Amino acid sequence: MSKEEVAALLPIGTLACGAAALLILGAALRETVVVRRLRQRGTRTQGLVVENVRSNDSEGPTWVPVIAFTDLRGYRVEFTPRARGTGMGLATGREVGVVYLPHDPQTARVLMWRHMVGPVVSLFIGGIVFLGFAVWIALTG
Repeated sequence: MSKEEVAALLPIGTLACGAAALLILGAALRETVVVRRLRQRGTRTQGLVVENVRSNDSEGPTWVPVIAFTDLRGYRVEFTPRARGTGMGLATGREVGVVYLPHDPQTARVLMWRHMVGPVVSLFIGGIVFLGFAVWIALTG
Protein backbone atom coordinates (compact mmCIF):
# COMPACT_ATOMS: atom_id res chain seq x y z
CA MET A 1 0.00 0.00 0.00
CA SER A 2 1.15 3.48 -0.74
CA LYS A 3 1.26 6.26 1.83
CA GLU A 4 -1.73 7.91 0.17
CA GLU A 5 -3.81 4.74 0.50
CA VAL A 6 -2.88 4.37 4.18
CA ALA A 7 -3.65 8.04 4.80
CA ALA A 8 -7.07 7.58 3.17
CA LEU A 9 -7.88 4.68 5.53
CA LEU A 10 -6.94 6.54 8.74
CA PRO A 11 -10.19 8.52 9.02
CA ILE A 12 -12.16 5.31 8.48
CA GLY A 13 -10.23 3.57 11.29
CA THR A 14 -10.68 6.54 13.57
CA LEU A 15 -14.41 6.70 12.85
CA ALA A 16 -14.87 2.95 13.24
CA CYS A 17 -13.06 2.84 16.59
CA GLY A 18 -14.83 6.00 17.75
CA ALA A 19 -18.23 4.60 16.79
CA ALA A 20 -17.47 1.29 18.54
CA ALA A 21 -16.37 3.23 21.62
CA LEU A 22 -19.61 5.23 21.66
CA LEU A 23 -21.75 2.12 21.27
CA ILE A 24 -19.92 0.24 24.02
CA LEU A 25 -19.90 3.23 26.38
CA GLY A 26 -23.61 3.72 25.67
CA ALA A 27 -24.26 0.11 26.61
CA ALA A 28 -22.20 0.62 29.78
CA LEU A 29 -24.22 3.69 30.67
CA ARG A 30 -27.51 1.84 30.07
CA GLU A 31 -26.35 -1.08 32.24
CA THR A 32 -25.27 1.39 34.95
CA VAL A 33 -28.75 2.94 34.97
CA VAL A 34 -30.40 -0.50 35.20
CA VAL A 35 -28.15 -1.58 38.08
CA ARG A 36 -28.82 1.72 39.89
CA ARG A 37 -32.59 1.26 39.49
CA LEU A 38 -32.32 -2.31 40.73
CA ARG A 39 -30.43 -1.18 43.83
CA GLN A 40 -32.89 1.60 44.58
CA ARG A 41 -36.27 0.11 43.60
CA GLY A 42 -35.62 -3.55 42.93
CA THR A 43 -37.46 -6.39 44.57
CA ARG A 44 -35.18 -8.92 46.22
CA THR A 45 -35.95 -12.61 46.30
CA GLN A 46 -34.25 -15.99 46.18
CA GLY A 47 -33.65 -17.83 42.95
CA LEU A 48 -32.51 -21.34 42.18
CA VAL A 49 -29.98 -22.37 39.55
CA VAL A 50 -32.10 -24.93 37.70
CA GLU A 51 -29.56 -25.94 35.05
CA ASN A 52 -26.41 -24.96 33.24
CA VAL A 53 -26.73 -24.75 29.45
CA ARG A 54 -23.94 -24.92 26.94
CA SER A 55 -23.20 -21.70 25.09
CA ASN A 56 -20.74 -21.31 22.24
CA ASP A 57 -18.94 -18.00 21.95
CA SER A 58 -15.68 -16.72 20.50
CA GLU A 59 -13.67 -18.34 23.30
CA GLY A 60 -15.26 -21.75 22.78
CA PRO A 61 -18.02 -23.55 24.64
CA THR A 62 -18.96 -22.37 28.12
CA TRP A 63 -21.66 -23.27 30.61
CA VAL A 64 -24.22 -20.61 31.49
CA PRO A 65 -26.49 -20.95 34.55
CA VAL A 66 -30.26 -20.67 34.17
CA ILE A 67 -31.84 -19.16 37.28
CA ALA A 68 -35.52 -19.45 38.16
CA PHE A 69 -37.51 -17.41 40.68
CA THR A 70 -41.12 -16.49 41.38
CA ASP A 71 -42.07 -12.84 40.88
CA LEU A 72 -44.57 -10.83 42.95
CA ARG A 73 -47.46 -11.95 40.75
CA GLY A 74 -46.60 -15.61 41.31
CA TYR A 75 -45.18 -16.25 37.85
CA ARG A 76 -42.08 -18.36 37.36
CA VAL A 77 -39.32 -16.35 35.68
CA GLU A 78 -36.14 -17.83 34.25
CA PHE A 79 -33.09 -15.86 33.15
CA THR A 80 -29.40 -16.24 32.42
CA PRO A 81 -26.93 -13.81 33.99
CA ARG A 82 -25.32 -11.20 31.75
CA ALA A 83 -21.95 -11.75 33.45
CA ARG A 84 -20.20 -14.75 31.99
CA GLY A 85 -16.72 -16.14 32.01
CA THR A 86 -14.20 -17.50 34.44
CA GLY A 87 -15.40 -17.28 38.03
CA MET A 88 -18.96 -16.38 37.08
CA GLY A 89 -20.43 -19.89 37.03
CA LEU A 90 -23.03 -21.05 39.52
CA ALA A 91 -23.60 -24.70 40.38
CA THR A 92 -26.94 -26.33 39.57
CA GLY A 93 -29.12 -26.49 42.69
CA ARG A 94 -27.52 -23.45 44.33
CA GLU A 95 -29.78 -20.78 45.80
CA VAL A 96 -28.80 -17.23 44.88
CA GLY A 97 -30.12 -13.79 45.67
CA VAL A 98 -31.98 -12.14 42.79
CA VAL A 99 -33.09 -8.55 42.32
CA TYR A 100 -35.56 -7.37 39.66
CA LEU A 101 -37.87 -4.48 38.88
CA PRO A 102 -41.45 -5.38 39.91
CA HIS A 103 -42.95 -4.18 36.61
CA ASP A 104 -40.27 -5.94 34.51
CA PRO A 105 -39.00 -9.26 35.94
CA GLN A 106 -36.80 -9.78 32.87
CA THR A 107 -34.44 -7.12 34.30
CA ALA A 108 -33.40 -9.69 36.91
CA ARG A 109 -29.78 -9.86 37.97
CA VAL A 110 -27.96 -12.17 40.36
CA LEU A 111 -27.49 -10.22 43.57
CA MET A 112 -23.70 -10.59 43.74
CA TRP A 113 -21.16 -7.82 43.24
CA ARG A 114 -19.41 -9.68 40.42
CA HIS A 115 -22.70 -10.15 38.56
CA MET A 116 -24.03 -6.62 39.15
CA VAL A 117 -20.90 -4.52 38.70
CA GLY A 118 -18.72 -6.82 36.58
CA PRO A 119 -20.56 -6.25 33.28
CA VAL A 120 -20.57 -2.48 33.81
CA VAL A 121 -16.83 -2.38 34.48
CA SER A 122 -16.09 -4.66 31.52
CA LEU A 123 -18.13 -2.50 29.15
CA PHE A 124 -16.51 0.72 30.37
CA ILE A 125 -13.02 -0.76 29.96
CA GLY A 126 -13.88 -1.98 26.45
CA GLY A 127 -15.25 1.42 25.49
CA ILE A 128 -12.19 3.22 26.81
CA VAL A 129 -9.89 0.85 24.91
CA PHE A 130 -11.70 1.57 21.62
CA LEU A 131 -11.70 5.29 22.38
CA GLY A 132 -7.96 5.10 23.05
CA PHE A 133 -7.39 3.38 19.71
CA ALA A 134 -9.44 6.06 17.93
CA VAL A 135 -7.35 8.82 19.51
CA TRP A 136 -4.11 6.96 18.82
CA ILE A 137 -5.02 6.45 15.15
CA ALA A 138 -5.98 10.11 14.82
CA LEU A 139 -2.79 11.39 16.45
CA THR A 140 -0.33 9.08 14.71
CA GLY A 141 -1.90 9.41 11.26
